[in-house]
Amino acid sequence: MTSKRTFLVTGATGQQGGAVARALLSRGHSVKALTRRPDSDAARQLASGGATVVAGDLADAASVVDAARGVDTMFLMGNSYEAGLEEETRQGIVAADAAKAAGIGHLIYSSVADADKKTGIPHFESKFLVERHIAGLGIPYTISAPVAFMENAVAPWSAGALSQGIQAFALPAKRPLQLVAVADIGAFVATLAERRESVFGKRFDFAGDELSGEDQAKILSKAIGRPISYQEIPIAVARQQSADAAAMFEWFDRVGYDVDIATLRKDFPEVRWHSFADWAKAFDCSVLEQAPSAG
Repeated sequence: MTSKRTFLVTGATGQQGGAVARALLSRGHSVKALTRRPDSDAARQLASGGATVVAGDLADAASVVDAARGVDTMFLMGNSYEAGLEEETRQGIVAADAAKAAGIGHLIYSSVADADKKTGIPHFESKFLVERHIAGLGIPYTISAPVAFMENAVAPWSAGALSQGIQAFALPAKRPLQLVAVADIGAFVATLAERRESVFGKRFDFAGDELSGEDQAKILSKAIGRPISYQEIPIAVARQQSADAAAMFEWFDRVGYDVDIATLRKDFPEVRWHSFADWAKAFDCSVLEQAPSAG
């Protein structure tokens, strides 16, 4: 029987942090959800699900220390898209120091798969700087490092094209890419938290499936019930939008994630890993009807 613990979850009103909070609550743990916007709809939903919502900001060490006091485990994640790369690193270091000051018994930091392999991708490198700082703090920690999200296929920047029958991505149609469902990130982090001492000081890259854009489009066609075709976005176009993202797509094509998915599933049977087809089947396609058209 797993002992019930108390958790502080940062980024709890976002996609990944919300999945972690929900997974922990579903397993009977006590969750404090740290957010800058305690009055938001997402915060209210967490509260109605049993979380205690607390106001705080990763940039404000005192607010993190206050929220973290008396908590067994802290899930820490940054957001480079919102904060910017340098600020994401600074906030991660401030929050990790605050976790130590509060006496946290286990810090789980959300990075990204292969961030420790000198990829040269700016938002991988910014997270690895935080990883290195945490490793030097002398506190029990674990690094949770997911690959690309399955949800990217229906994210705001993708949904417009998808509603028009196109899945667009800056990779060749046949290039495989490893993916993970956000729900599985929540379940995996909850499992790391419950395993506790056996995962201290370890880094885990994880994925749920691996398939090409062409194959993703076929699966989405079946799930949505109308034809979806794959379209490769030229890397020059991606670079105009974001040099960081373009560097990532080039790395995906040149190197790519390399999680041993079969071994992962065997080692972590507690997680009900989703294939891309499982995830697509469960996805609510009605959201695509509201998506603005790409054009």
